[in-house]
Amino acid sequence: MFETIRNAWKIVDLRKKLIYTLIMLVIFRLGSCIPVPLLDPSQMSQLFSGENSMFGFIDIVSGGAFQNATIFAMGITPYINSSIIMQLLCVAIPALERMQREGEDGRKKIAQIMRYGTVVLALIQAIGLYFLLKSYNAVTTPGFGSAVVIISTFTAGTAFLMWLGEQITEKGVGNGISLIIFAGIVSRLPSMFTSLYAYVEGGTLNWIMVAAIVVFMLLVVAFVVMMNEAERRLPVQYAKRVVGRKMYGGQSTHIPIKVAGAGVIPIIFAMSIMAFPGTIASFFGKSASSGGFWGGFLWVFSGQSWVYAVLYFLLIIFFTYFYTAIQFNPIEMSNNMKKNGGFIPGIRPGRPTSDYIANTLSKVTLAGAFFLGIIAVIPIFMNLGLHISNFSIGGTSLLIVVGVALETVKGIESQMLMRHYKGFLE
Repeated sequence: MFETIRNAWKIVDLRKKLIYTLIMLVIFRLGSCIPVPLLDPSQMSQLFSGENSMFGFIDIVSGGAFQNATIFAMGITPYINSSIIMQLLCVAIPALERMQREGEDGRKKIAQIMRYGTVVLALIQAIGLYFLLKSYNAVTTPGFGSAVVIISTFTAGTAFLMWLGEQITEKGVGNGISLIIFAGIVSRLPSMFTSLYAYVEGGTLNWIMVAAIVVFMLLVVAFVVMMNEAERRLPVQYAKRVVGRKMYGGQSTHIPIKVAGAGVIPIIFAMSIMAFPGTIASFFGKSASSGGFWGGFLWVFSGQSWVYAVLYFLLIIFFTYFYTAIQFNPIEMSNNMKKNGGFIPGIRPGRPTSDYIANTLSKVTLAGAFFLGIIAVIPIFMNLGLHISNFSIGGTSLLIVVGVALETVKGIESQMLMRHYKGFLE
Protein backbone atom coordinates (compact mmCIF):
# COMPACT_ATOMS: atom_id res chain seq x y z
CA MET A 1 0.00 0.00 0.00
CA PHE A 2 2.78 2.45 0.94
CA GLU A 3 4.67 1.56 -2.24
CA THR A 4 1.57 2.39 -4.30
CA ILE A 5 1.17 5.78 -2.59
CA ARG A 6 4.89 6.52 -3.06
CA ASN A 7 4.68 5.73 -6.78
CA ALA A 8 1.50 7.78 -7.13
CA TRP A 9 3.25 10.76 -5.49
CA LYS A 10 5.67 10.86 -8.44
CA ILE A 11 2.84 11.64 -10.89
CA VAL A 12 1.99 15.34 -10.90
CA ASP A 13 -1.80 15.16 -11.32
CA LEU A 14 -2.15 12.29 -8.83
CA ARG A 15 0.02 14.22 -6.36
CA LYS A 16 -2.36 17.19 -6.68
CA LYS A 17 -5.33 14.91 -6.02
CA LEU A 18 -3.65 13.41 -2.96
CA ILE A 19 -2.83 16.86 -1.58
CA TYR A 20 -6.38 18.05 -2.24
CA THR A 21 -7.78 15.01 -0.41
CA LEU A 22 -5.50 15.62 2.57
CA ILE A 23 -6.53 19.29 2.74
CA MET A 24 -10.22 18.34 2.76
CA LEU A 25 -9.65 15.79 5.53
CA VAL A 26 -7.74 18.39 7.56
CA ILE A 27 -10.73 20.75 7.19
CA PHE A 28 -12.95 17.94 8.46
CA ARG A 29 -10.76 17.44 11.51
CA LEU A 30 -10.61 21.19 12.20
CA GLY A 31 -14.40 21.40 12.04
CA SER A 32 -14.59 18.54 14.54
CA CYS A 33 -12.93 20.83 17.09
CA ILE A 34 -15.27 23.85 16.69
CA PRO A 35 -17.93 23.74 19.46
CA VAL A 36 -21.60 24.44 18.88
CA PRO A 37 -22.67 27.65 20.65
CA LEU A 38 -25.02 27.49 23.65
CA LEU A 39 -24.12 23.84 24.44
CA ASP A 40 -22.28 22.41 27.46
CA PRO A 41 -19.97 19.60 26.22
CA SER A 42 -19.53 18.23 29.76
CA GLN A 43 -23.18 17.13 29.78
CA MET A 44 -22.82 15.17 26.51
CA SER A 45 -21.10 12.28 28.29
CA GLN A 46 -24.45 11.29 29.84
CA LEU A 47 -25.60 10.15 26.41
CA PHE A 48 -23.00 7.37 26.39
CA SER A 49 -24.34 5.20 29.19
CA GLY A 50 -25.04 2.47 26.60
CA GLU A 51 -21.78 1.79 24.82
CA ASN A 52 -23.46 0.09 21.86
CA SER A 53 -26.08 2.77 21.38
CA MET A 54 -26.46 4.64 18.15
CA PHE A 55 -24.85 7.62 19.87
CA GLY A 56 -21.67 5.60 20.34
CA PHE A 57 -21.66 4.71 16.66
CA ILE A 58 -22.18 8.36 15.64
CA ASP A 59 -19.35 9.45 17.94
CA ILE A 60 -16.91 6.89 16.49
CA VAL A 61 -17.79 7.78 12.87
CA SER A 62 -17.58 11.52 13.59
CA GLY A 63 -14.19 11.16 15.24
CA GLY A 64 -15.36 12.24 18.69
CA ALA A 65 -17.20 15.31 17.36
CA PHE A 66 -20.51 14.16 18.86
CA GLN A 67 -19.23 13.71 22.40
CA ASN A 68 -17.43 17.06 22.21
CA ALA A 69 -20.58 18.84 20.91
CA THR A 70 -18.93 20.31 17.79
CA ILE A 71 -20.47 21.48 14.52
CA PHE A 72 -19.90 18.05 12.91
CA ALA A 73 -21.54 16.23 15.84
CA MET A 74 -24.05 14.30 13.71
CA GLY A 75 -21.34 13.31 11.25
CA ILE A 76 -22.31 11.87 7.89
CA THR A 77 -24.88 9.38 9.22
CA PRO A 78 -27.90 11.24 7.71
CA TYR A 79 -26.26 10.88 4.29
CA ILE A 80 -25.70 7.17 4.90
CA ASN A 81 -29.34 6.72 5.93
CA SER A 82 -30.51 8.71 2.92
CA SER A 83 -28.44 6.59 0.51
CA ILE A 84 -29.75 3.37 2.07
CA ILE A 85 -33.35 4.59 1.80
CA MET A 86 -32.81 5.58 -1.84
CA GLN A 87 -31.40 2.15 -2.66
CA LEU A 88 -34.48 0.51 -1.18
CA LEU A 89 -36.84 2.93 -2.94
CA CYS A 90 -35.14 2.32 -6.30
CA VAL A 91 -36.15 -1.32 -5.95
CA ALA A 92 -39.67 -0.68 -4.61
CA ILE A 93 -40.70 2.24 -6.89
CA PRO A 94 -40.65 1.55 -10.66
CA ALA A 95 -40.21 5.24 -11.57
CA LEU A 96 -37.00 5.48 -9.55
CA GLU A 97 -35.81 2.17 -10.99
CA ARG A 98 -36.30 3.51 -14.52
CA MET A 99 -34.51 6.72 -13.56
CA GLN A 100 -31.58 4.66 -12.24
CA ARG A 101 -31.25 2.95 -15.63
CA GLU A 102 -31.17 6.22 -17.59
CA GLY A 103 -27.40 6.41 -17.29
CA GLU A 104 -25.49 9.45 -16.07
CA ASP A 105 -28.51 11.79 -16.13
CA GLY A 106 -30.57 9.39 -14.05
CA ARG A 107 -27.80 8.95 -11.51
CA LYS A 108 -27.47 12.75 -11.19
CA LYS A 109 -31.20 13.06 -10.49
CA ILE A 110 -31.06 10.32 -7.86
CA ALA A 111 -28.00 11.97 -6.28
CA GLN A 112 -29.88 15.26 -6.10
CA ILE A 113 -32.87 13.57 -4.42
CA MET A 114 -30.41 11.92 -2.02
CA ARG A 115 -28.97 15.34 -1.11
CA TYR A 116 -32.40 16.74 -0.31
CA GLY A 117 -33.16 13.61 1.71
CA THR A 118 -29.92 14.08 3.65
CA VAL A 119 -30.84 17.65 4.63
CA VAL A 120 -34.36 16.57 5.68
CA LEU A 121 -33.06 13.65 7.76
CA ALA A 122 -30.37 15.88 9.28
CA LEU A 123 -33.00 18.47 10.24
CA ILE A 124 -35.22 15.84 11.86
CA GLN A 125 -32.27 14.32 13.71
CA ALA A 126 -31.07 17.76 14.81
CA ILE A 127 -34.50 18.63 16.23
CA GLY A 128 -34.65 15.35 18.17
CA LEU A 129 -31.06 15.82 19.34
CA TYR A 130 -31.83 19.33 20.61
CA PHE A 131 -34.73 18.17 22.78
CA LEU A 132 -32.61 15.26 24.03
CA LEU A 133 -29.76 17.62 24.98
CA LYS A 134 -32.27 19.93 26.62
CA SER A 135 -33.55 17.08 28.80
CA TYR A 136 -29.95 16.40 29.90
CA ASN A 137 -29.43 20.12 30.73
CA ALA A 138 -26.75 20.38 28.05
CA VAL A 139 -28.34 23.57 26.62
CA THR A 140 -26.97 26.53 28.57
CA THR A 141 -29.81 28.97 27.77
CA PRO A 142 -32.96 27.08 26.65
CA GLY A 143 -35.32 28.99 24.42
CA PHE A 144 -36.54 29.41 20.86
CA GLY A 145 -33.46 31.33 19.76
CA SER A 146 -31.13 28.69 21.19
CA ALA A 147 -33.12 25.95 19.46
CA VAL A 148 -32.83 27.69 16.08
CA VAL A 149 -29.06 28.21 16.49
CA ILE A 150 -28.28 24.66 17.66
CA ILE A 151 -30.57 22.90 15.14
CA SER A 152 -29.29 25.03 12.27
CA THR A 153 -25.66 24.42 13.24
CA PHE A 154 -26.10 20.64 13.43
CA THR A 155 -27.93 20.54 10.08
CA ALA A 156 -25.44 22.85 8.34
CA GLY A 157 -22.53 20.77 9.66
CA THR A 158 -23.93 17.60 8.09
CA ALA A 159 -24.70 19.40 4.81
CA PHE A 160 -21.15 20.76 4.70
CA LEU A 161 -19.70 17.29 5.33
CA MET A 162 -21.82 15.93 2.46
CA TRP A 163 -20.44 18.66 0.16
CA LEU A 164 -16.92 17.96 1.42
CA GLY A 165 -17.26 14.26 0.60
CA GLU A 166 -18.56 14.98 -2.89
CA GLN A 167 -15.66 17.34 -3.56
CA ILE A 168 -13.16 14.65 -2.52
CA THR A 169 -14.86 12.13 -4.81
CA GLU A 170 -14.84 14.57 -7.74
CA LYS A 171 -11.43 16.23 -7.36
CA GLY A 172 -9.51 13.97 -4.99
CA VAL A 173 -8.74 10.28 -4.62
CA GLY A 174 -11.22 7.61 -3.55
CA ASN A 175 -14.78 7.88 -2.25
CA GLY A 176 -15.12 11.09 -0.25
CA ILE A 177 -17.83 9.93 2.16
CA SER A 178 -15.93 6.73 2.94
CA LEU A 179 -12.69 8.66 3.51
CA ILE A 180 -14.43 11.05 5.93
CA ILE A 181 -15.72 8.08 7.94
CA PHE A 182 -12.24 6.52 7.72
CA ALA A 183 -10.61 9.70 9.05
CA GLY A 184 -13.10 9.93 11.91
CA ILE A 185 -12.43 6.36 13.04
CA VAL A 186 -8.65 6.56 12.70
CA SER A 187 -8.58 9.79 14.71
CA ARG A 188 -9.86 7.81 17.72
CA LEU A 189 -6.85 5.47 17.77
CA PRO A 190 -4.76 7.65 20.13
CA SER A 191 -7.59 7.82 22.68
CA MET A 192 -8.04 4.04 22.42
CA PHE A 193 -4.37 3.41 23.24
CA THR A 194 -4.58 5.96 26.05
CA SER A 195 -7.56 4.08 27.48
CA LEU A 196 -5.65 0.80 27.25
CA TYR A 197 -2.79 2.35 29.21
CA ALA A 198 -5.29 3.60 31.81
CA TYR A 199 -6.71 0.06 32.14
CA VAL A 200 -3.18 -1.26 32.76
CA GLU A 201 -2.48 1.45 35.33
CA GLY A 202 -5.78 0.70 37.04
CA GLY A 203 -5.07 -3.03 37.27
CA THR A 204 -7.89 -4.11 34.96
CA LEU A 205 -5.37 -5.40 32.39
CA ASN A 206 -1.69 -6.31 32.37
CA TRP A 207 0.85 -5.88 29.59
CA ILE A 208 0.60 -9.54 28.55
CA MET A 209 -3.14 -9.15 28.01
CA VAL A 210 -2.56 -5.92 26.07
CA ALA A 211 -0.02 -7.69 23.83
CA ALA A 212 -2.49 -10.53 23.31
CA ILE A 213 -5.22 -8.04 22.36
CA VAL A 214 -2.92 -6.28 19.88
CA VAL A 215 -1.88 -9.60 18.27
CA PHE A 216 -5.51 -10.67 18.13
CA MET A 217 -6.51 -7.42 16.43
CA LEU A 218 -3.72 -7.84 13.86
CA LEU A 219 -4.95 -11.36 13.10
CA VAL A 220 -8.48 -10.02 12.75
CA VAL A 221 -7.22 -7.36 10.30
CA ALA A 222 -5.51 -10.07 8.23
CA PHE A 223 -8.71 -12.13 8.29
CA VAL A 224 -10.81 -9.13 7.25
CA VAL A 225 -8.46 -8.39 4.33
CA MET A 226 -8.60 -12.02 3.21
CA MET A 227 -12.40 -12.14 3.36
CA ASN A 228 -12.77 -8.76 1.61
CA GLU A 229 -10.68 -10.04 -1.29
CA ALA A 230 -12.28 -13.51 -1.37
CA GLU A 231 -14.71 -14.26 -4.18
CA ARG A 232 -16.43 -17.20 -5.84
CA ARG A 233 -15.89 -17.23 -9.61
CA LEU A 234 -18.54 -18.85 -11.77
CA PRO A 235 -16.99 -19.92 -15.13
CA VAL A 236 -18.81 -18.68 -18.22
CA GLN A 237 -18.18 -19.89 -21.77
CA TYR A 238 -19.39 -17.95 -24.83
CA ALA A 239 -20.27 -19.86 -27.98
CA LYS A 240 -18.60 -19.00 -31.27
CA ARG A 241 -20.69 -17.26 -33.89
CA VAL A 242 -19.89 -15.99 -37.38
CA VAL A 243 -21.02 -12.50 -38.43
CA GLY A 244 -20.06 -11.79 -42.05
CA ARG A 245 -16.44 -12.77 -42.38
CA LYS A 246 -15.60 -12.36 -38.71
CA MET A 247 -15.94 -14.85 -35.87
CA TYR A 248 -17.06 -13.62 -32.45
CA GLY A 249 -17.21 -15.33 -29.06
CA GLY A 250 -15.49 -18.48 -28.03
CA GLN A 251 -13.73 -16.89 -25.06
CA SER A 252 -13.97 -17.97 -21.44
CA THR A 253 -14.64 -15.60 -18.56
CA HIS A 254 -16.21 -15.71 -15.11
CA ILE A 255 -18.81 -14.03 -12.89
CA PRO A 256 -17.17 -12.85 -9.62
CA ILE A 257 -19.32 -13.15 -6.49
CA LYS A 258 -17.59 -11.52 -3.52
CA VAL A 259 -17.94 -13.18 -0.14
CA ALA A 260 -18.25 -9.82 1.65
CA GLY A 261 -20.07 -8.07 -1.18
CA ALA A 262 -22.60 -6.44 1.15
CA GLY A 263 -19.85 -4.58 3.01
CA VAL A 264 -20.77 -2.99 6.34
CA ILE A 265 -24.31 -2.01 5.31
CA PRO A 266 -25.92 -5.03 7.08
CA ILE A 267 -24.06 -4.07 10.27
CA ILE A 268 -25.28 -0.46 10.03
CA PHE A 269 -28.85 -1.69 9.43
CA ALA A 270 -28.68 -4.08 12.39
CA MET A 271 -27.09 -1.48 14.65
CA SER A 272 -29.82 1.03 13.77
CA ILE A 273 -32.57 -1.49 14.62
CA MET A 274 -30.93 -2.51 17.90
CA ALA A 275 -30.32 1.10 18.92
CA PHE A 276 -33.85 2.27 18.06
CA PRO A 277 -35.59 1.27 21.36
CA GLY A 278 -32.89 2.84 23.52
CA THR A 279 -32.77 5.98 21.40
CA ILE A 280 -36.55 6.50 21.58
CA ALA A 281 -36.61 5.74 25.31
CA SER A 282 -33.88 8.31 25.97
CA PHE A 283 -36.25 11.04 24.73
CA PHE A 284 -38.56 10.12 27.64
CA GLY A 285 -35.80 9.92 30.23
CA LYS A 286 -35.71 6.10 30.38
CA SER A 287 -32.47 4.08 30.41
CA ALA A 288 -31.15 0.62 31.27
CA SER A 289 -30.57 1.78 34.86
CA SER A 290 -34.16 2.98 35.36
CA GLY A 291 -35.31 -0.32 36.90
CA GLY A 292 -38.61 -2.11 36.44
CA PHE A 293 -39.89 -3.57 33.17
CA TRP A 294 -38.57 -0.79 30.94
CA GLY A 295 -35.19 -0.86 32.64
CA GLY A 296 -34.84 -4.59 32.00
CA PHE A 297 -36.14 -4.23 28.46
CA LEU A 298 -33.67 -1.47 27.63
CA TRP A 299 -30.85 -3.39 29.33
CA VAL A 300 -31.24 -6.09 26.66
CA PHE A 301 -30.77 -3.45 23.94
CA SER A 302 -27.93 -1.62 25.68
CA GLY A 303 -25.15 -3.98 24.59
CA GLN A 304 -24.54 -5.18 28.15
CA SER A 305 -26.07 -8.66 27.71
CA TRP A 306 -25.47 -11.77 25.61
CA VAL A 307 -29.06 -11.45 24.33
CA TYR A 308 -28.03 -8.25 22.54
CA ALA A 309 -25.11 -10.07 20.89
CA VAL A 310 -27.33 -12.94 19.69
CA LEU A 311 -30.04 -10.65 18.29
CA TYR A 312 -27.39 -8.44 16.70
CA PHE A 313 -25.78 -11.48 15.04
CA LEU A 314 -29.12 -12.76 13.68
CA LEU A 315 -30.07 -9.32 12.33
CA ILE A 316 -26.72 -9.05 10.52
CA ILE A 317 -27.36 -12.39 8.80
CA PHE A 318 -30.89 -11.32 7.83
CA PHE A 319 -29.83 -7.94 6.42
CA THR A 320 -26.90 -9.51 4.54
CA TYR A 321 -29.32 -11.74 2.64
CA PHE A 322 -31.76 -8.85 2.23
CA TYR A 323 -29.17 -6.47 0.76
CA THR A 324 -27.66 -9.18 -1.47
CA ALA A 325 -31.12 -9.98 -2.84
CA ILE A 326 -31.50 -6.30 -3.79
CA GLN A 327 -28.12 -6.10 -5.51
CA PHE A 328 -28.17 -9.42 -7.42
CA ASN A 329 -30.85 -10.74 -9.73
CA PRO A 330 -29.99 -14.31 -10.86
CA ILE A 331 -32.83 -14.40 -13.41
CA GLU A 332 -31.64 -11.20 -15.09
CA MET A 333 -28.04 -12.43 -15.11
CA SER A 334 -29.15 -15.73 -16.69
CA ASN A 335 -31.19 -13.95 -19.38
CA ASN A 336 -28.30 -11.63 -20.26
CA MET A 337 -25.95 -14.58 -20.60
CA LYS A 338 -28.45 -16.40 -22.82
CA LYS A 339 -28.91 -13.38 -25.09
CA ASN A 340 -25.14 -13.09 -25.60
CA GLY A 341 -24.61 -16.80 -26.21
CA GLY A 342 -23.03 -17.45 -22.82
CA PHE A 343 -23.49 -20.48 -20.60
CA ILE A 344 -22.01 -22.05 -17.49
CA PRO A 345 -20.26 -25.33 -18.41
CA GLY A 346 -22.40 -28.29 -17.40
CA ILE A 347 -25.50 -26.13 -16.73
CA ARG A 348 -28.28 -25.65 -19.28
CA PRO A 349 -29.22 -22.05 -20.18
CA GLY A 350 -32.40 -20.51 -18.79
CA ARG A 351 -34.03 -21.68 -15.56
CA PRO A 352 -31.26 -24.18 -14.57
CA THR A 353 -28.65 -21.42 -14.88
CA SER A 354 -30.61 -18.96 -12.73
CA ASP A 355 -31.20 -21.67 -10.09
CA TYR A 356 -27.50 -22.53 -10.07
CA ILE A 357 -26.51 -18.88 -9.67
CA ALA A 358 -29.11 -18.42 -6.89
CA ASN A 359 -27.89 -21.49 -4.97
CA THR A 360 -24.24 -20.47 -5.30
CA LEU A 361 -25.08 -16.91 -4.26
CA SER A 362 -26.97 -18.21 -1.21
CA LYS A 363 -23.98 -20.29 -0.04
CA VAL A 364 -21.48 -17.48 -0.58
CA THR A 365 -23.80 -14.99 1.17
CA LEU A 366 -24.09 -17.31 4.17
CA ALA A 367 -20.29 -17.36 4.54
CA GLY A 368 -20.16 -13.57 4.21
CA ALA A 369 -22.99 -13.12 6.72
CA PHE A 370 -21.26 -15.28 9.33
CA PHE A 371 -18.03 -13.38 8.68
CA LEU A 372 -19.71 -10.00 9.30
CA GLY A 373 -21.60 -11.29 12.32
CA ILE A 374 -18.54 -12.81 14.00
CA ILE A 375 -16.40 -9.70 13.44
CA ALA A 376 -19.20 -7.51 14.84
CA VAL A 377 -19.98 -9.52 18.00
CA ILE A 378 -16.43 -10.51 19.05
CA PRO A 379 -15.76 -7.00 20.51
CA ILE A 380 -19.09 -7.19 22.38
CA PHE A 381 -18.05 -10.42 24.10
CA MET A 382 -14.65 -8.85 24.82
CA ASN A 383 -16.53 -6.02 26.50
CA LEU A 384 -18.64 -8.45 28.53
CA GLY A 385 -15.68 -10.64 29.52
CA LEU A 386 -12.91 -8.09 30.04
CA HIS A 387 -15.08 -5.01 30.73
CA ILE A 388 -13.23 -3.01 28.06
CA SER A 389 -15.86 -0.68 26.67
CA ASN A 390 -13.59 0.94 24.07
CA PHE A 391 -13.88 -2.14 21.85
CA SER A 392 -17.68 -2.16 21.91
CA ILE A 393 -18.06 -1.33 18.20
CA GLY A 394 -14.49 -2.06 17.18
CA GLY A 395 -15.59 -4.75 14.72
CA THR A 396 -17.63 -2.30 12.68
CA SER A 397 -14.85 0.27 12.80
CA LEU A 398 -12.30 -2.33 11.69
CA LEU A 399 -14.40 -3.41 8.73
CA ILE A 400 -14.88 0.19 7.61
CA VAL A 401 -11.20 1.11 7.98
CA VAL A 402 -9.89 -1.96 6.13
CA GLY A 403 -12.54 -1.74 3.41
CA VAL A 404 -11.93 1.95 2.72
CA ALA A 405 -8.14 1.48 2.74
CA LEU A 406 -8.34 -1.37 0.19
CA GLU A 407 -10.82 0.54 -1.97
CA THR A 408 -8.68 3.70 -1.99
CA VAL A 409 -5.48 1.82 -2.86
CA LYS A 410 -7.26 0.03 -5.70
CA GLY A 411 -8.54 3.38 -6.97
CA ILE A 412 -5.01 4.81 -6.96
CA GLU A 413 -3.68 1.73 -8.75
CA SER A 414 -6.36 1.94 -11.44
CA GLN A 415 -5.54 5.61 -12.10
CA MET A 416 -1.85 4.75 -12.34
CA LEU A 417 -2.60 1.98 -14.82
CA MET A 418 -4.70 4.39 -16.91
CA ARG A 419 -1.68 6.68 -17.14
CA HIS A 420 0.62 3.77 -18.14
CA TYR A 421 3.01 4.44 -15.30
CA LYS A 422 6.07 2.41 -16.31
CA GLY A 423 7.56 2.03 -12.86
CA PHE A 424 4.31 0.66 -11.47
CA LEU A 425 3.70 -1.75 -14.33
CA GLU A 426 7.14 -3.22 -13.91
